[in-house]
Amino acid sequence: MNNAISIAYFSMEIGLESAIPTYSGGLGVLAGDTLRAAADAGIAMAGITLLSRKGYFRQHLDKEGWQSEEPVNWPVNDYLLPMDAQASVELEDRQVAVRAWRYDIRGSSGHIVPVYLLDTDVQDNSDYDRTLTDQLYGGDDYYRLCQEAILGIGGIRILRSLGHTDIERYHMNEGHSSLLVFELMAELTQQLGEARTTTEHIDQVRRKCVFTTHTPVAAGHDRFPVSLAYRVLKQCNPFKDCAEEVCCGNELNLTHLALAASYYINGVAKKHRETSRKMFEGYQINSITNGVHAYTWASDAMRELFDRKIPDWREDNLSLRYAISIADDDIWQAHQQAKRRLIEYVNKTCNAGMDQSIMTLGFARRATLYKRTTLIFTDVDHLRTIAHHCGPLQIIFAGKAHPKDSQGKALIHEIFRIKNIPNNDIHIVYLPDYDMETGRLMTAGVDLWLNTPLPPMEASGTSGMKAAINGVPSLSIMDGWWIEGCIEGVTGWAISNSEQQTKDSAPATNHEANIFYSKLENIIIPMYYHNRDAYIEIMKNTIAINGSFFNTERMISQYVTKAYFR
Repeated sequence: MNNAISIAYFSMEIGLESAIPTYSGGLGVLAGDTLRAAADAGIAMAGITLLSRKGYFRQHLDKEGWQSEEPVNWPVNDYLLPMDAQASVELEDRQVAVRAWRYDIRGSSGHIVPVYLLDTDVQDNSDYDRTLTDQLYGGDDYYRLCQEAILGIGGIRILRSLGHTDIERYHMNEGHSSLLVFELMAELTQQLGEARTTTEHIDQVRRKCVFTTHTPVAAGHDRFPVSLAYRVLKQCNPFKDCAEEVCCGNELNLTHLALAASYYINGVAKKHRETSRKMFEGYQINSITNGVHAYTWASDAMRELFDRKIPDWREDNLSLRYAISIADDDIWQAHQQAKRRLIEYVNKTCNAGMDQSIMTLGFARRATLYKRTTLIFTDVDHLRTIAHHCGPLQIIFAGKAHPKDSQGKALIHEIFRIKNIPNNDIHIVYLPDYDMETGRLMTAGVDLWLNTPLPPMEASGTSGMKAAINGVPSLSIMDGWWIEGCIEGVTGWAISNSEQQTKDSAPATNHEANIFYSKLENIIIPMYYHNRDAYIEIMKNTIAINGSFFNTERMISQYVTKAYFR
């Protein structure tokens, strides 16, 4: 095995494939796309994450749309290769053994990026410790801090056990893995033969660390009481030696630890950079806008079309700009093939009776209040009137609510309530247990992609980028990536807004809903049904302008030049 790894990419979740439930949503899917792009580019990178034996959860929806959850049982041995290497991590007064499994991502040129999945289900561990890598984002604060010690500290030790000793950069994808900073400090202290770790060691470690922050919501950043941190990390000398400097008041904030210990910090869109600079004053925060792995998210029909018309698109995503010259009928037929697959899946899964000839809208996000899943239903009667006069609509929803998010669960229930009201002009379905494969079907098969978060709470958003690869335009709030990707009437349509705090969301929502309805009624639905050529022109623009830019090939090249090797 070639041990020449230059970049170690740490992420609490990584979306490898639908059958491997080591991801919950956008963060993990982005991580997987990043590693796939690194493999295509031949970058010497390795991914480090947790095994998540029980996944995030399997979502069940009853007839009224109430969500329940159960653990995911998946055959680890069928997908991953066990590694001989082991390490241990000190938690409180005990040693917790950690082993690793390997998953290989093979790039378009044959280059392999390994992903190491950390597992504490080891015979010598206690029953409790054997579960520490079971549940993604599960358990209480104690469980989570133990998990994050396994990821950060254990991840470094597993890399060393595997022979990866000359790593140039450690990329923390969100703050979950930032305890790796303490392990790097411990290694440095030992190398220097010094007895105690100081903040000067943070300065020396900083040159090796890169940090990407994704969450513009304060509650999304992992914070633990100092008392708990002292309890779990009582044998971690760098933490004890530098606790006063790295803790914020009575908290150990893993985002602030990553910020303090990274020489390059970035948000995931230009707007998110500005939001992050306000949240974390005093830090130089840059931006590298997210992308998606074009080949992964293109439908089979679009792949075949691109292979015929733009032969080098897989190795050169920028060449997708030539989609502008593909014949309208070729684009339309490829889209219809993707739409047929989606409608067949929806009808089979939900017994929905959807019709391929009807304009179909898609919305798939985590079900939580600030995503505003139900903005489209602000005035249901108005929406029904629009559909009755302009043309029928089908709306496909998907997305999970966090098990502890009762308000998010109520959003799903509300959609079920509305969909169960008989109506001949609007047909609604909610797909259960949203995963990567469902996401691929939806973003390729719908006719219009929706995204309606409350700004400025959308860091980037990548679902609309996946749609763009497939020629599906967006109707979205001007936040995250869409500020950069929207050319009104060319790549899609904007729901303009003014930033307001969550407490003022009702006026903003009503204003934005009115814009939403107006554009559907006066522009989008009439164009789809009565000016198909104009609609196809916009479809081609989404590929040529947005698909050619908002991809991980461009994104990873920016990480290389700005963060990894400068």
